Amino acid sequence: MHLNPYGADAVKLAADLANRRPATAEELADRCRAAGLVLERPVTPRDLDQTLALLDEWVKIVDAAAEPERAERVNRLLAAAVAYPRLTDHAGSGWHLHYRDDLQPLGVVLSALIPVGTALHLTGRGMHRLRRCAVRECTTIFADTTRLGRQRYCSHRCANRDAVRRHRARTAPTP
Repeated sequence: MHLNPYGADAVKLAADLANRRPATAEELADRCRAAGLVLERPVTPRDLDQTLALLDEWVKIVDAAAEPERAERVNRLLAAAVAYPRLTDHAGSGWHLHYRDDLQPLGVVLSALIPVGTALHLTGRGMHRLRRCAVRECTTIFADTTRLGRQRYCSHRCANRDAVRRHRARTAPTP
């Protein structure tokens, strides 16, 4: 997976994994491949355990009440990632930046990719652009990649549900 200048791909992968946690190493591998990640080694149950622990910490970034807390949590994950930036052309996909050595296990790869992508997303697009859906009964996490940065809902379905709810509240007869 290439990190774009705003980290959107890595953050979308993190949100997808956090919203629907993989149950097996095979499922984790399939979903990472579907997101564009090149897997250089077999994915193991240890990779799944590392990823689930990472997601537990990453969700705390999403749910942070204020920007300084969010930044501090991102910085903690960045510091824990044993990684440094380097150019690579693995799999013939073109030169791009990696924040890790080649041939690392998937758990290590995600431990660098997700925090770096999150930091790029938040600093490039805005510290408020990672959140949960505004519909109170929906807990879905999403990365706001819209041009204006005003996305409030995880999907059109939730946006429509909330619009109908607001409309009914306005037009309801008063007792």
